Amino acid sequence: MSYKTLSSAIRGLFCVLVLSGSGCVGIQNGPNLGFAGVPIPVSPFFQDKKEDEFWLQERYKRVPVLEPLTAGGPHVALDPPSDDEVMWALEKARPTEGGLPFLYSVHRNNVRIVKEKIADYVDPPRFVPLIGPAQLHHAHYKCTIYFSEVKRIGWPVPHTLRDDEVQEVVYIDHNHFHMVGNVDTH
Repeated sequence: MSYKTLSSAIRGLFCVLVLSGSGCVGIQNGPNLGFAGVPIPVSPFFQDKKEDEFWLQERYKRVPVLEPLTAGGPHVALDPPSDDEVMWALEKARPTEGGLPFLYSVHRNNVRIVKEKIADYVDPPRFVPLIGPAQLHHAHYKCTIYFSEVKRIGWPVPHTLRDDEVQEVVYIDHNHFHMVGNVDTH
C-alpha cells in the first residue's frame, strides 16, 4: 500500500470519527427525532413578547384579596400605580417598540410622571365565586406623563424630529377585594 493511500485512509477515518463523535452525522446514541431534531431559528420579537406578557400577568393583572375593612379604619387604596406600570400603559397607548434601526426609531427622554387620584370608593358586599362574601375596592388614577420625544427617520431623507414638550395622559384603575365578615384565615 502506498504512502498516499495510507495517509488518505487515515484522514478519512479521522474525519468519520470526528463527525460521528459530534452527534451531528452518523452514529447516534438515543432517539432520532429526524426532521424535528433540526433547530429552527425564532425571532427575538416572540421571546420578548412572551416575557412581557408574563411580566404583566405577574405584576399587574392579578387582583389581591385583603383583610376586611374595619369600622374606624381608613378606606383608602393601597398604593398609587408605579412608574413602571404607568410606562407600560403609555407604551400600550403609543408604542415606541418595533422601530427599524437606522430607518425609524422613537425615543422618550426626560420623563416626568404626575399621578392624581380621581376616585376611591368601595362597592357594597356581595358574593364572589372562589372568594366568598367580599367588597370590591376601586381606585382610579390620572397619570400625566411629560417627556421629550426624539424621532429618527433614516430613509428616504435622514432627519431627526425633536419635540421637547410632549404631554400624555393615561388612566389606570387599581381594584382589589376586601373580605367581609368573620374570616378564619387558618
